Amino acid sequence: MDGSESDDLDHLFSETVRETMDGSVYGAWRSIRDADAVPLSFGFPYPESFPNGELVSAAESLFEYEGDRALQYGGGEYADALPAVIVERARDRGIDCTTSQVHLTNGATNAIDTACQTFLDRGDTVFVEAPTFMGALRLFRNYGVDIEDCEMDENGLDVEALAADLAAREEAGDPLPKLLYTIPNFHNPTGVTLPEGRRERLLELAETYDFLVLEDDPYGQLRYDGTEPPPIRALDGTGRAIRINTFSKTVAPGVRTGWIIAEEPFVEQFDRINAGGEPSYTRGLIARYAEEGRLDRAIEELCAGYRERRDRMMESLADRMPPGTTWSEPDGGFFVWVEFPEGVDAEGMLPDAIDEGVTYLPGSFFYAGDNGTRHARLSFSHVPPAAIDEGIAALATAVRAEVPAIGAGD
Repeated sequence: MDGSESDDLDHLFSETVRETMDGSVYGAWRSIRDADAVPLSFGFPYPESFPNGELVSAAESLFEYEGDRALQYGGGEYADALPAVIVERARDRGIDCTTSQVHLTNGATNAIDTACQTFLDRGDTVFVEAPTFMGALRLFRNYGVDIEDCEMDENGLDVEALAADLAAREEAGDPLPKLLYTIPNFHNPTGVTLPEGRRERLLELAETYDFLVLEDDPYGQLRYDGTEPPPIRALDGTGRAIRINTFSKTVAPGVRTGWIIAEEPFVEQFDRINAGGEPSYTRGLIARYAEEGRLDRAIEELCAGYRERRDRMMESLADRMPPGTTWSEPDGGFFVWVEFPEGVDAEGMLPDAIDEGVTYLPGSFFYAGDNGTRHARLSFSHVPPAAIDEGIAALATAVRAEVPAIGAGD
């Protein structure tokens, strides 16, 4: 069947698919992914970070202990033990929870989708930080909700601006959010971290205005400087915080295992709606791997490797970027948020940057509306430190070409 015949079946798509199928930025990724250039675009772990030998050892011992039960529906004892591993690690970060408050998922994106299925109706309002993770924007659009931006500053979500917006909406009779999505630690794409006081204020607003807080924390354990604020879930006294996490950044993306921590009635519905949504074999493998301190040692090594890359990007940006360029200085995670000089269109400049030898993600990808023109997200996580220098040098060349007056005066 050729393309014209398949097009005749487009009317069978759902209304939401038909409304969103031409609007996704994901189609723009192919030229970035396939470019012969230093990839500062995607938040992938660096290949040497994967614990291949330890995972092989864990897999061998898992099969020795469980045999074919490890591959059966539901898995064996180690698969059943993973929620207890998650609870123990959550308690280490100040979150008091039980295994009945844990729902396992096929990664963090599946966790976000599960929350959407459980709570969102078409026409509901969802608040998101502006900018935010573009994968979450794509998921929210799938549910036909109204996505509203929340202001951010150098400390993350501006909760007082949020408070003013909520009060104005209530007074005007405008829709209030059912859910607010936030990435409080080493935010994607900006790299900033939300202070404890703002986390507490956010929970107060959630109770006052009756909405849920979806706390997405894939990078929280990858801290290179400073002290971690308590997770939002750890500060929550009303059950409104729903916490999402994943092993993709601390073990490997390919294990595709994440989880949600929430109140038991919520978890009961997650279990019902997303039944069978997590890989049972991988559950057992991770539980076995996490024994004997292997996961903790791996995280220490990851932090050392990522710290070196973060520091190299900070140094390279300071040494090479033309005047008028600014950037965030993250204490952890994978990302740096760059603002280019006045007049630079990051998306329009991308083909020239690729020709110079570097890729990045334009800031416009991370907004629900038309914003982020002068911004770009750079990831230091994937490439070696020397390649970071090459990539930033190429980026600086592209920016100078975009703003000749800056290049001439530098």
